[in-house]
Amino acid sequence: MTTQVVKTVDRRAKRVGRGYGSGKGGHTVGRGQKGQKSRGKVGVMFEGIKMKKSFIKKLPLQRGRGKFGPSDKPVIIKLKYLNLFAAGAKVDLNTLIKQGIVDRADAEAFGVKILGDGKLTKKLTIEVPISKHAAKQVEKAGGKVV
Repeated sequence: MTTQVVKTVDRRAKRVGRGYGSGKGGHTVGRGQKGQKSRGKVGVMFEGIKMKKSFIKKLPLQRGRGKFGPSDKPVIIKLKYLNLFAAGAKVDLNTLIKQGIVDRADAEAFGVKILGDGKLTKKLTIEVPISKHAAKQVEKAGGKVV
């Protein structure tokens, strides 16, 4: 008695809309006969009928490019909040989270940036992104920007 070896074959996905050789028939190529979905793509925002309160109308009004894009701006920290640190302390992402100035999830997702609002009275070493104006104020107070 001999054993028979069975091979598994990986088939390619059907190439829809490429004539009779695609194995989908040609002509209508598996899309049915008539109607919107047989002809082209249906837009993401398409709702079927004209509605008084459509999805688009329920959204707050925004103009210009990037209307539906993500907002990935960093979490802003005002310079005056850095006075919570002890003099000579190192300011990085972990110390900002420990002090409770920023939320861990937000800081890791979007990052942080220090802006020059308020006055810094202590000598600190800054190791996070910082604006030029805030950097000048840190150096004026005797601190250092890395």
